[in-house]
Amino acid sequence: MEFRQENDRKKIKEFLDLVENHKIELRYFKNPVLVWANSDGVCHYSFWEEETLQKYGFANVDGWDYEEDLLFCPDWVADDQEEEDFDDDDDDEDLGVFCDLIRK
Repeated sequence: MEFRQENDRKKIKEFLDLVENHKIELRYFKNPVLVWANSDGVCHYSFWEEETLQKYGFANVDGWDYEEDLLFCPDWVADDQEEEDFDDDDDDEDLGVFCDLIRK
């Protein structure tokens, strides 16, 4: 699993509101960081203090504290980091041929 992180408080609050995890209190964190990974429709997540995450390194995160179905998570959690690059050039050529046929 590839972990991702988010440190924007508004997005973290949105996440907590949607998953309704009442065990997490953001007021205990000076600078909270949401760390999550998705696997088989389930979001695995933890909260870290930004300073601790920087000290030990984000690359060393290999576990989670909570799980939630992706259906109850914000859209930005489920989005893939790497957007697929579609090659639309072939489609444009086909469209040109189609338009030429219509004009004749």
